[in-house]
Amino acid sequence: MTPFALVYTLHLLAALVWVGGMFFAWMILRPAAIAALEGPARLKLWTEVFQRFFVWVWVAVVLLPISGVGLIHMRFAGFETAPRYVQIMIGLYVVMTALFIRIQGLQLPALRKAVAAQDWPTGAAVLGKIRQLVGINLLIGLLVVAIGAARPMF
Repeated sequence: MTPFALVYTLHLLAALVWVGGMFFAWMILRPAAIAALEGPARLKLWTEVFQRFFVWVWVAVVLLPISGVGLIHMRFAGFETAPRYVQIMIGLYVVMTALFIRIQGLQLPALRKAVAAQDWPTGAAVLGKIRQLVGINLLIGLLVVAIGAARPMF
C-alpha cells in the first residue's frame, strides 16, 4: 500500500464512521427507539449511545484534518494548488466540527443532567435539540461526501 493510499483510506474511514454513524442514528436507531421504548428508556438509551458514539466522532474529528492536510500535500503540493472543492470540504468540516462541539459541550451535559434527575420533559426537549443539530450535521456530512466523490471543478 502506498503512503497516499494509506492516508486516503484512513481519511475515508474517519468520514464513514462519522457520517455513517449519524445516518444510522437518524434513519434507523431513532425510529426503532420511538417504536420500541417509552420516553424515559429512550432518553437513557440515547445518553448511552452518545457516550459511545462521540468517542468515535472525536477520533474522526482529529483524524480528518491530519489525513486531509497530508492528502493535500501529497496530491496538490499544498493548499495554494488544491482545487476549490477541497477548500469547500475543509470549510464544511469546520462547520460540522463546531456543531458537534456544541452538542458535546452544551446539549449532552444538559441531557445527562435531565436523565439523572429523571426530568423527562426537559430531557425530551434537549434530545429534540440534539436531533436537530445532528440532522443538520448529517446533511452537511452527506454534502461533503458527495463533493468528495464528484470532485466538481468550480
